[in-house]
Amino acid sequence: MRRLYLQIYLAFVAGIILFTGLMWTAWWLLPDEGRESPTLTALAQLVVDRIPADAPPQRVQEGVATLGRLFRTDVTLRAPDGALIAKVGAELPPPPPGTPGSRLLRGPRVEPRAAIQLADGRWLIVRLPARQMLHFWSTTLATLAVALAIAAFPLARRLTRRLERLQSRVEALGAGDLSVRVEVEGRDEIAELARSFNRTAERIERLVDAERTMLTSASHELRSPLARMRVAIELLQREDRPDLREKLARDIAELDDLIGEMLLATRLQGLGQPERLEEVDLLALLAEEGARAGAEVGGEPARVHGDDWMLRRLVRNLFDNAQRYGGGSAIEASVHVRNAHAVLEFADRGPGIPEAERERIFEPFYRMPGTRERGDGVGLGLSLVRRIARYHGGEARCLVRAGGGTIFEVSLPV
Repeated sequence: MRRLYLQIYLAFVAGIILFTGLMWTAWWLLPDEGRESPTLTALAQLVVDRIPADAPPQRVQEGVATLGRLFRTDVTLRAPDGALIAKVGAELPPPPPGTPGSRLLRGPRVEPRAAIQLADGRWLIVRLPARQMLHFWSTTLATLAVALAIAAFPLARRLTRRLERLQSRVEALGAGDLSVRVEVEGRDEIAELARSFNRTAERIERLVDAERTMLTSASHELRSPLARMRVAIELLQREDRPDLREKLARDIAELDDLIGEMLLATRLQGLGQPERLEEVDLLALLAEEGARAGAEVGGEPARVHGDDWMLRRLVRNLFDNAQRYGGGSAIEASVHVRNAHAVLEFADRGPGIPEAERERIFEPFYRMPGTRERGDGVGLGLSLVRRIARYHGGEARCLVRAGGGTIFEVSLPV
């Protein structure tokens, strides 16, 4: 993580240095137009006061010499037409014809110069030594880099400190602490990464808790048929009893169904979208399974894309649930299309389900009070119904039927 911190910090400083260097290069390569300086214009007025246009040549030369000493460089005074009037040091060329006022000049193989146009039209040309310019820009660049580097330190450190905290939480999650979460700070990409981590950790914790609950419940549910099978086998070894053979066969079938439902529930937890997509005619599927259950089926044709085997399991579980808990009443099943969804309804006139239980009955291995004692299933049928519906992008609900009874409604996108 420290290496990442150094990379971020050094990249920031290098970007500042590169930006400053490019600014200098752009100044050096761009044309002279647009470089007029108000400072040079003000300096021109001071030069006019020191070297008037009507001053004798001796005074003009002395004034130019004084300016040369002040600037510590070559100075040349020229007439408006470029003719030489006076100079100190090497003679400097006049500004290009048509130069509009005081400005900085430079050209290929020529050191930078300042061309100061006096009020009377004369030109004062001052050489800007490259060494001094280099020293000036180097000092400016170094000062700017140091200032920005100091300012960037807290920013880069704060950024990497948040990543370090996120790393520690990831390591804690990997060590088995599923309750660990990251504090979300700010609204940037790291904050979004923290939110994604929290969502992932929450989902992992929920899945692991569900697996633990299912494992605990399954171990309890498996004991009953296994115990009955053990007793039946012991009795069969002593005497030949057909009724025990039949009961043993039912227990084996019950155990096989339980294992199948557990495997399907576990599989649905790990899948994101249907693996097999095929067109399924829900009305035909409903009619086929309804005939097996002796139910009244109606509605309109509706086709969805999904896993035919899982949707058939969903319908069969709902019919089995209505037969088991409907109190022997007639089962009515229908399919309709509403708001781009195929809605399956399974209605009965049974005793109904209390409001407090309508969500709990979709939990794995949950059975309403009184049903466990009668041995009515293991509590996975409705849980699978909801999981299969959500697996296909839909939902399953338990509703109250007007006049008494229950309606199970499953909506699937068409």
